[in-house]
Amino acid sequence: MDKIKFKLIVGLGNPGDEYTNTRHNTGFLCVDKIVKKLETTNFQYEKKLLSEIAKNKIIFAKPQTFINKSGAAVLALAKFHKTKPENILVIHDDIDILWGNFKLSFGRSSAGHKGVESIIKALKTKNFWRLRIGIQPIRQAHGKPKHIPADKIILKKFTSAELKTLDKTIKKAAEGIL
Repeated sequence: MDKIKFKLIVGLGNPGDEYTNTRHNTGFLCVDKIVKKLETTNFQYEKKLLSEIAKNKIIFAKPQTFINKSGAAVLALAKFHKTKPENILVIHDDIDILWGNFKLSFGRSSAGHKGVESIIKALKTKNFWRLRIGIQPIRQAHGKPKHIPADKIILKKFTSAELKTLDKTIKKAAEGIL
């Protein structure tokens, strides 16, 4: 398969120290790791784009709006950089995918992810790429699975062991998109 030519890669997350290393900030963590791997410029805040930006052949961004309001930043970025939705990759957490796994998809609904829903509304299309990083805890093989409310999962901080696993997942995912 030919590599997709992304012009804009956006990692979703929430700004603020209290959200650092939470599962909902998986998009931020992924973009940080990719930018570091590419040894590109550091992120710089651009107020008019509501985002932190790192430039390479590809524009990398971390919207500084809260995750559920990411659409405004993605729209501003797309307009400013004259980028069509089909050349945008949004990286985000996905509670429906098991921990350590990821899926690349195009043109799908938000599946309940409020940040993605915001982007679909702002761009007026769902025809953009998404790298969905699994954050669903692996449940016990025996016995009845324990239901954990979504907000308890997405706002939970990663352990150091989980961050190591996430690094491996990001590395594998990055090989497929760059």
